[in-house]
Amino acid sequence: MKPFNSVWNLFTYDLGIDLGTANTIVYLRGHGIVISEPSVVAINKRTKKILAVGNEARKMIGRTPANIVAIRPLRHGVISDFDTTQAMIHHFIHKTHQVFKKNWKIPRPRVIVGVPSSVTEVERQAVIDASKTAGAREVFIVEEAMAAAIGAELPIEDASGSMIVDVGGGTTDIAVMSLGDVVVDNTIKVAGDEMNQDIIDYVKEKYNILIGERTAEDVKIAIGSAIPLSEEKEVILQGRDLVTGLPKSVQVSSVEIREAIMASIMVITEAVKEAIEDTPPELIRDLLSSGLHLAGGGALIKGLDRYWAHELNVPVHIVDDPISAVARGTAQMLDHIDLLDRVQSSWKELV
Repeated sequence: MKPFNSVWNLFTYDLGIDLGTANTIVYLRGHGIVISEPSVVAINKRTKKILAVGNEARKMIGRTPANIVAIRPLRHGVISDFDTTQAMIHHFIHKTHQVFKKNWKIPRPRVIVGVPSSVTEVERQAVIDASKTAGAREVFIVEEAMAAAIGAELPIEDASGSMIVDVGGGTTDIAVMSLGDVVVDNTIKVAGDEMNQDIIDYVKEKYNILIGERTAEDVKIAIGSAIPLSEEKEVILQGRDLVTGLPKSVQVSSVEIREAIMASIMVITEAVKEAIEDTPPELIRDLLSSGLHLAGGGALIKGLDRYWAHELNVPVHIVDDPISAVARGTAQMLDHIDLLDRVQSSWKELV
């Protein structure tokens, strides 16, 4: 198979894919990130035809007529709608090759996909099947925490402890690694999506206004924080008044949004504490010097690194370009097949 693969490499690309609940990022080896779009698909319910994927589909959320639905086919990092996920992966693979079509490559790539460590064998196989049906000739599955650590260039092969926390859309992946393998891992289904729902519930309870998921996410990104800001900010929220049923606007502050998302942040903080408590004492010493590395979209919540540094008593570092860390790591593993094979073997032993 290896000589055959070397021939394939002349005619196709190798891709690293962070198949996230909120966003999908495709990293093309040798070219960098070529796609970073929401994991959203718009479908005509009558004909089952795919109308839009990614950015175009996200614009339709909450704005579609009865016969069109904009859905997110992944929930908590796993496939909830196989056919739609397959169509989405197919779209991104072909879009990648269309960008570089002048090189006459064909869309039959070797693909590495990052998934949460908590997925079952059935869920893992669903990702493989969906990717192969979408056109991948070979599919490897890696844990998102491992991929994020590699993408952040942490010294995971050394005999010292490295800790990564990847706060994504559907899950938070927490791992302590040493000697090229995971020593402690903890994945919880509390992350960015839960914070969005916290904001929706808060606005509904306090102001009797119903806002959509997309609006909540935009507000979280704009003014969400884990600690008081030097200058608190305000934004205008627009939604439907639950009393009158009419449109209504309300001004909310970063203080209120912080209050709204703090419950989810505290749940994640407790999960990180549990992982630290389960870490062997010798590796704890390493963490006191190397610290915790924060990746994923949650890393962009203002002040989360300082909040954790205070709560966990360890240094906290936000990795470079935290949103793309998993995708970068998956792509880099294509250049280290020995590490990839070892990760695959370790995964099979776990499941």
